[in-house]
Amino acid sequence: MKTSLDLKEIDLLRDFPELTPIYRETHDSKQIKVFNREIEDCRNYLSANRRDFYKILMITGGDGIFTLGLNKYMIDKPTMIFIHPNDIISWQKTSGESAGYYLLFKKDFINHHPMLKSTMERLALFNDKSKSVICVEENDLPGFIRLWESMYHEQGNELGLDAIQAYIQLMMIDSARMSKMAVPENAGEDYDHIHRFFGLLEEEVSNINYEKPIKLRTAQEFADSMQLHPNYLNRILKKRTGQNVSKHIKGRLLDECKALLLQTTWTLEQISYAVGFSDQPNFNFFFKKNTGFTPNAFRKSVLQ
Repeated sequence: MKTSLDLKEIDLLRDFPELTPIYRETHDSKQIKVFNREIEDCRNYLSANRRDFYKILMITGGDGIFTLGLNKYMIDKPTMIFIHPNDIISWQKTSGESAGYYLLFKKDFINHHPMLKSTMERLALFNDKSKSVICVEENDLPGFIRLWESMYHEQGNELGLDAIQAYIQLMMIDSARMSKMAVPENAGEDYDHIHRFFGLLEEEVSNINYEKPIKLRTAQEFADSMQLHPNYLNRILKKRTGQNVSKHIKGRLLDECKALLLQTTWTLEQISYAVGFSDQPNFNFFFKKNTGFTPNAFRKSVLQ
């Protein structure tokens, strides 16, 4: 049985929290971390996913197909990619050895560096999807590599975080100024439906409150809202993500239940009503079945 400390380690001290709603990844306690793709174990395939952190990725080796929202990109030359936490992405490597760098950083990191936040807002590389995937010209590549190497070696140094955020600004400025935007292809009907499903799921969860419960909770309800047959929606989600509609809904609701238990003073009755349960005992059963703890025990163990 997990102890109170285990719960804290799993649900509070995780540097980069569980990806919502599919692929899950953890790192250490730093707000930002830089990775060398030649050293790290880069995955050949990454199913459609969303994360709770920003990501900048430079691919210099390892061709593949990258999907961002409704757009598909054939990556066969040096490419810089700026990924917002809300973006739905996928990756399929097709050939070659992985090379390049990537970095991950939290929203809190941006809030602690106003100049970085201002540059991000001004250049809109993370928010404007037409600017998020950039082809790096051969003449510009050495300069980008030097920036990445500088960031990589600043990790662990005194004032390293301040230096890294400055390098990020330079990299964004150079990306916006010197490079060409990649030309996307349509990602296809399956990804269109998947994108709509996750968008609808996030919209439902973002509107949760204890005065008006969530409207859509079942595969049938989501499929009806999208004017699709539930079997078809289940099939494409299972094919593209490895999980069916119900598992995605359950996982997202569990994440939200944990957040409500930890970050609000709502009663268990209010939380159970907000996430669509007819009574608190059913909510308690759902939460304990999927976490091993009752909602009350989870809240007390983590917050004590």
